[in-house]
Amino acid sequence: MCIEDLDKVLQIESASFPRPWTRRHFLDEMESPGSHPVVAVTAGGEVGGYLCLTQVLDEAEILDVAVDPSLRGSGIGRALVDWAVAFCRQRKLALLCLEVRVGNHEAISLYRRLGFAEVGRRKNYYENGDDAILMDLSIAQVEECDAV
Repeated sequence: MCIEDLDKVLQIESASFPRPWTRRHFLDEMESPGSHPVVAVTAGGEVGGYLCLTQVLDEAEILDVAVDPSLRGSGIGRALVDWAVAFCRQRKLALLCLEVRVGNHEAISLYRRLGFAEVGRRKNYYENGDDAILMDLSIAQVEECDAV
């Protein structure tokens, strides 16, 4: 992710979340040495989605991930999460974790297909009172990914 991507990233963020991250938040992620924000670019050269990953010691967490609403279901979300898994494997990290809104069935289904397991909940975590499902993926149990 670079400065030139931010307008499109912010557009996707606003279309995806009731309380979107701000430009400053994304800039902070881009400037932080432990953060690894990336974008997925379409064949036409447009930002189709993004993922913000942070690493602490031997664990990583997906902090934010979204795909342009017009491109959902096209494999961009899967590609972004595959990238995060490959990142963790390459650095020999032990765990990849995330939280997802309880009603986001498409994302939950994707994470489960990729091997993530529900490990807990945060009650009333989101602005409307929705719970957050906490999910973890043990990197040692993941088959080799082609994406890097």
